[in-house]
Amino acid sequence: MKDMKQIKRIVVKVGSSTLTHPGGGLNFQRIDALAMVLSDIKNRGLDVVLVSSGAVAAGVAKMQMRKRPELMREKQAAASVGQCELMFIYDKFFSQYGQSIAQLLLTKTVTKNEVLRANAVNTLETLLEYGVIPIVNENDSVAVDEIAYGDNDTLSAVTAYLTNADLLVLLSDIDGLFNDDPMKNKDARLIPVVRAIDDTVFRMAKGAGSSRGTGGMVTKISAAQFANEHGIPMIIANGRQPSILYDILRDDYRGTLFTMREEM
Repeated sequence: MKDMKQIKRIVVKVGSSTLTHPGGGLNFQRIDALAMVLSDIKNRGLDVVLVSSGAVAAGVAKMQMRKRPELMREKQAAASVGQCELMFIYDKFFSQYGQSIAQLLLTKTVTKNEVLRANAVNTLETLLEYGVIPIVNENDSVAVDEIAYGDNDTLSAVTAYLTNADLLVLLSDIDGLFNDDPMKNKDARLIPVVRAIDDTVFRMAKGAGSSRGTGGMVTKISAAQFANEHGIPMIIANGRQPSILYDILRDDYRGTLFTMREEM
């Protein structure tokens, strides 16, 4: 993919299933690795924006809840506690690699209102201008269905659009889009490139994903559709090893690329 060498701004989304252990606690080793890789990529001269899930999961662990809450008020309480915890941990790990971070919490109200959207864009651009890594998340502690994106796959695509990113990468707990559910069909085949998102692609996006996250493959396809419509290629890859971002920038990776660009 010859355009990879021309990438100047990348948005990376990391899901709850990537940031946490199967039991629900935060995976510090993976968060540390993610901070190191993103810091290193930024040191190469790229602008980096991180869209991070994990606030509710962090809050559930911190509040010692037995399971992920179902009541809205409990989810919002967990998000409120977890957002503090998550940013504290991110600040600790990014700081040891010499990077400054910032938090930006968004909802549809912000991104759909012209004035608020312009303010968000100006904030993001100023942070990047000053060499800060913005960490974007949905404002889960106050969001309700009417103003919530509901999943950070969609939010990451919107963020990529707002920042005029050159590439969006979704780090997930699956390698990419398969022609069938790989958990049920051992012969399922990974699809390396998708150039047109149609009903066939959505039918392949079966399964609900991890119990620790909110988005399945369908939301990722929808995010790819939005990104592609705005001229931004998107890649789904497995975030088990955050160093896969190096492979992506070398155009030597296992995953699925969604693009309408013929040269890619």
